[in-house]
Amino acid sequence: MAVPSAMKAINTGKILIVDDEPDILAIISYNLRNAGYETFVASNGDEAIEKARIYHPHLIILDIMMPGKNGMEVCRELKAQPAFQDTMILFLTALNDDAHEIEGLNLGADDYVVKPIKPNLLISRVHALFRRMKKLDEPILQIGDLLIDSEKFQVVYQGKPIILAKKEFELLKLLASRPGRVFMRHEILDQVWGADVIVGDRTIDVHIRKIRQKLGADLIATVKGVGYKFEG
Repeated sequence: MAVPSAMKAINTGKILIVDDEPDILAIISYNLRNAGYETFVASNGDEAIEKARIYHPHLIILDIMMPGKNGMEVCRELKAQPAFQDTMILFLTALNDDAHEIEGLNLGADDYVVKPIKPNLLISRVHALFRRMKKLDEPILQIGDLLIDSEKFQVVYQGKPIILAKKEFELLKLLASRPGRVFMRHEILDQVWGADVIVGDRTIDVHIRKIRQKLGADLIATVKGVGYKFEG
């Protein structure tokens, strides 16, 4: 099934598709290429890791249930390497339950698509992920009533300037860069404070509380046992 031309992406990117079913690989690859993306395929976990190192994809569409090294193990191995910290992961799964979703989020997943695959839905999710990635490189981030200007180190919410401390600003920008994406505590600590700085989970909680107080709104949701996400 081909995606209509109206669904074609404006911005291209490299995508690695990993699944042990040849038909699924062919369908996804065909539709993504038709949407303007460059695709590579792998049929198992070990091949996925090898091709990720060769091609350095922006996004990996990763089946969870595969013989041998499964998708969770592939994600865990890649995310442990600095070169893949910013690589987006979209899991394909027939396991539509909270436990597996939470496990994937803990490993750094950006999105889930439940099988059987609907090409139009998958392409829409991929477009959304690439739009979020593009925002990371823009000095001005606008989400609804919230504006974050990295060059001016300025935050404006509902037309009112908000004064944030440096770490509060960096934390808000990180969460807002991917609305709806859950950031785990260890990710936040690494990206905002740095792996070499020793701070505890309580530090994150305090900064989140201060951001909420200064914005006068709860745009950041707590995902119990996992981390935080921006819902503005």
